[in-house]
Amino acid sequence: MFFIKVFILLFIFLGSLQAGKIIAKKYSNRVIELKEMKNALNMFLTKIKFTYESVPESFQEIGNNIGGNIGKIFGTASENMKEKSAGEAWEETIEKVETSLTEEDKGIIKSLGRMLGKTDLEGQVSEIKLVQDFLNTQIELAEKEKQKNEKLYKTLGGVVGLAIVIILV
Repeated sequence: MFFIKVFILLFIFLGSLQAGKIIAKKYSNRVIELKEMKNALNMFLTKIKFTYESVPESFQEIGNNIGGNIGKIFGTASENMKEKSAGEAWEETIEKVETSLTEEDKGIIKSLGRMLGKTDLEGQVSEIKLVQDFLNTQIELAEKEKQKNEKLYKTLGGVVGLAIVIILV
C-alpha cells in the first residue's frame, strides 16, 4: 500500500513538473516561429525579386523548405490561393493554422496580405521589408518574455506539484 501511495504522489509531482515545462515551451516556440517567419519572408522577398514564379508557387516552395507550423502556413495559403485572392487566403490561413504566435504577431503578419499580389514589385518588396522590421521588434519582445516567463513556469510547475504532494501526505 505504501508503494502505491508513493508511486501516485511521484506521478502527481512529475505530471505537475511536465505541465510547467509544456507551458514554458510555448515561449520558446513563439521565438522560433517568429524567426522562421522572418526567414520565410526573406525567401519570399528573394523569390519575387529574382524569379518570375507566381505567389502560390513561391509559397508552396517556401512551405516545403521551411517545415513546421510556419511551413504549414505557407503551404496552406498556397492551396487556398486556388480559390481566393492571395490576401484573403493569407489572412485566413494565419488565423486557422495553430501556432504559438500571439494575436499581435498574427496581426503584423496578416498585414502583408493587404498588398500581396495587388501591387507592383516595389510595393510588395517594401511591404515585406516593413513586416520584417516589425517582426524584428516582436522577436526582441518575445526573447525578453521567454527569459522572464520560461523559468517561472518551470519552477511554478514544480512548486505546485510539491504543494499537492505535501497536502496529500
